[in-house]
Order: sequence, then structure tokens, then C-alpha cells
Amino acid sequence: MSLTFHWFLPTYGDSRHIVGGGHGLPAGAAGGQRPASLGYLSQIGRAAEQLGFVGALTPTGAWCEDAWLTTAMLARETERLKFLVAFRPGFVAPTLAAQMAATFQRHAPGRLLLNVVTGGESHEQRAYGDFLDKEGRYARTGEFLHIVRELWQGRSVSFTGEHLQVENAQLARVPDPVPPVYFGGSSPAAGQVAARHSDVYLTWGEPPAQVAEKVAWIRALAAEQGRTVRFGIRLHVIARDTAEQAWAEARRLLDGFSDEAVKAVQTGLARSESEGQRRMLALHGGDRDGLEVSPNLWAGVGLVRGGAGTALVGSHAEIAERITEYHDLGIDEFIMSGHPHVEEAYWFGEGVLPLLAKSGLWTHPNSPAGARQDGAVPFAGVSGKG
Repeated sequence: MSLTFHWFLPTYGDSRHIVGGGHGLPAGAAGGQRPASLGYLSQIGRAAEQLGFVGALTPTGAWCEDAWLTTAMLARETERLKFLVAFRPGFVAPTLAAQMAATFQRHAPGRLLLNVVTGGESHEQRAYGDFLDKEGRYARTGEFLHIVRELWQGRSVSFTGEHLQVENAQLARVPDPVPPVYFGGSSPAAGQVAARHSDVYLTWGEPPAQVAEKVAWIRALAAEQGRTVRFGIRLHVIARDTAEQAWAEARRLLDGFSDEAVKAVQTGLARSESEGQRRMLALHGGDRDGLEVSPNLWAGVGLVRGGAGTALVGSHAEIAERITEYHDLGIDEFIMSGHPHVEEAYWFGEGVLPLLAKSGLWTHPNSPAGARQDGAVPFAGVSGKG
């Protein structure tokens, strides 16, 4: 089975430095020297699909552009790239969300993936008019996904739950194919929702031993439901020709932030209700020292932004080894990113993916049957003599 790699669309702006914002931080916290215009995001998307990434994750929150609208427009600017659209169930009715997915799949066939985000911060949820507590949000997410999946099967749905109610709901057209549901969360409530409803369980980039525990946890919960799920991981990456070059880049990125800036971000993130965010913070403890928390796994990103806070840092060969290590634990999908996102896509796509292709772990999605599997992308221009 070929590993699946996704890239990331920074719908809040990009830069040659780490862009702030993310989980639990306020609107306006993100930004960069490269605005998140359709032109720039299209540039990232085209680079990603040329290099062999299957899809691209778009974030959700007050600090970034709306993922549904942005990806719908970007679908016209790319050819095959899929969009892993992050959205929050509490902000849209389940019947409408099911209909939106069907519409997306009709106009961009097979190119929608759904990342369901319950919402970890009550203060941000309240800004959108959602006043449920964290446990209530997870319960509502379970009801939401039950309704949506029933509608996607073409059934008429009447449902009365603790948080959601629909009567005689039905879609005029079901999505074809049904988009897979990606879901992450580290709390007990999140595990139950993932086991019942997710197709792919996502974890942020923790050390291998902790990832192994999560995989075993969700696998066991899913088995109790008579289900199996796939597993994915969300990581930043700094890959270079040599390890020395990669670590020098990591130091440069972090040197762009003063101690006062780091402290301000950490103070904000310490208020987070997210168990996943708590686990990210525990990796570095707010300290610049000892940030390599596992071989080639650097927690420096989490000092200055919320959400996914770790990066794989090293030579192309070292990064390929770490990806293989995570794969051996059960991870089949990797959602990567790096600053800036165009350049880092090429560092990873031209440096790491060919090594994984040679080892038989990855095949370029555009490679014809029988083609060489060294990561080379065949030229797709006009053929002719001379």
C-alpha cells in the first residue's frame, strides 16, 4: 500500500518565518509577508499536485479564511488535488453540510475530504454563537456525523438527539464518492466519536511511543464498534540535503521570535481546553532548550503558534527514516507543511518522496502503470520531434 501525502494551504498568510495563529489564539494573530490570495494559494496547490501530494488541508477558525469557500474556488485552479476541508459541526446544520459535500463532489468529482473539527476553545465557539461546553460539543459532533452519514446513503432521516433534530431530511443527490471523514482528538470523548464515525483518525506529531499508544487506543475503540479506521499524522517539515542545513533553518525560524513573543503565545495557549494542545505544550514546556523531543522531531514550532507544534527536521534520508518509523506504527497518511509553503513543498517533494519511492513505500499519483518509481515526475507537455 502506497503512503498518502497531503500538503497544507495557509489560508491566513505565509512567510519565510513561522506564521503565528492557530489553535486557541485570537483572530488577527496570524499573517505574513505573503497574503493568502487565490493566486498564491493556487501556486501552492499546483506545486503540491505536481510533486505528488494527494490533497491539501485547509484550517478552520477565526484566524483564517473560510475553508469551504476558498477550496471551492481553488478547485478551478488545480486539476486533481483533493481538498481536506476543516469545518466545525456546530456552525452548520447537518443536512446543509451533507448537501454542501454532495455539491462539492459533483463540481469537483472525488476531490473532497472532510476534516471534522469539534472545536477545542469555548471562547472562540461563543464568538460564533455556540455556547455548548467541550463535552457537549463532542456529543453534538457524534449526532451530526450520524445524520450526515445516513443522508449520504440516500436515506430519509428523522432524528431527535440531545443537541440536534431533523425531520424527513433527504438529499436530492448523494455525493459520489462519499467523502472520507478525518477526525482528531486526544480526550476520551474524542476517542468515542472517532471510533464510531471517522474513516481516518488524525494525531498531531508526537514522539513515536506516544503515537503508538494513540493508534492502539483508537484501534481498540473502533474494534468495539465493529469498525476499522486508518491513521494519519499532522507534521511540519524542514528537509534539506544535509542535517546541518536543516537544523540551521530550524534555528533561523525560531531566532525570529523574541523571548517576550514566545511568552505571550505560551500564555495564550495555556488557556486552551484542548487535550491535544496540552500534549503539544508538554513537549517543550515553553523552553527553547531541549526541543528535539525525539530523533529529528522538533517541538520549536509549538513555541510560537497553536495547533500542530512539531516538525520533522533533518536530511532527506533522515526524514524518510522517521516517516517509515511512523508508518511501522500504523500511520498511512501524512499531512505536511513548512514555511514558506511553496519552497518547502519542493524541498520535501524532490528530496524525501523519491527516497520513499525507491523503498517501495510511495508511488506518485500521476505515475502510469509500469513507470519507474524513483519519484521522478514525467514531463506532461506537448510531444513532438526536434
